[in-house]
Amino acid sequence: MKLENSKIEIINSHIDRGKIKHAVFDFDGTISLIRDGWQDVMVPMMVDILMETGTSESRKDIEDMVVYFVDQLTGKQTIYQMIRLAEEIKKRGGTPRDPIEYKDLYYEKLNPIVKERIAKLESGELSGEELTVNGSIDFLRDLYNQDVKLYLASGTDVEYVIHEAEVLGVASYFKQGGIFGALRDYKNFSKEMVIQQILNDYSLSGSELIIVGDGVVEIRNAKDVNAIALGVASVENNAYNMNAHKRQRLIDAGADLMVTDFSEHEKMMSYLLDETC
Repeated sequence: MKLENSKIEIINSHIDRGKIKHAVFDFDGTISLIRDGWQDVMVPMMVDILMETGTSESRKDIEDMVVYFVDQLTGKQTIYQMIRLAEEIKKRGGTPRDPIEYKDLYYEKLNPIVKERIAKLESGELSGEELTVNGSIDFLRDLYNQDVKLYLASGTDVEYVIHEAEVLGVASYFKQGGIFGALRDYKNFSKEMVIQQILNDYSLSGSELIIVGDGVVEIRNAKDVNAIALGVASVENNAYNMNAHKRQRLIDAGADLMVTDFSEHEKMMSYLLDETC
């Protein structure tokens, strides 16, 4: 059902509202659009590499397979998509390189696009509103002003996340909770680890924590600890129609609430923080 006079979807009306003290946000596709279209870099790169194995499969079949696993792994650290690439190379009789090398190659291809957008942002040619999900900065500000401690947790490398949060003007909202991202030693970071650390540090009940994201990973992480899960079916630009089933995937993963953006941030705040509304 939808919240009255709103496009906000209430998937689970039984969440325990009015108690939120901490909020964990995904970054790309949830707040930031600086890396919008990253799939158009990753997928062709992987397809090209897999076609070099000499497989008898058609390029279209390989592309469909890559689109599927890239989509399924979105939200985890980028290295996991590269680990899967290496596995697929091996299946086809190829000898894969270390997955970190594929990750480096991917960033080498993506970074010029990202740097150009950041340069335009810093010069004023693009505004922060153009490179953020609609209303996301307002929603962060609303939560921050209600003394909710905010955390940023991304599958993108942490140094990029920190810099991009700064240029978008949102880093200050996370100064108490912190900004977390992928590490070279990837086993020492995951969104699940960040969430668990928060729960341990503050002895929280699930209803005191909300997880906000556009990926299946963070929604599942939220439900694993009985936190409130706010799914964001944001529309990102890519050539592979990866947005087509985003809403349903997030619902299937356990989202309690669904939005396409944060344009109705005030209504969302009223619903989340006032248990009587």
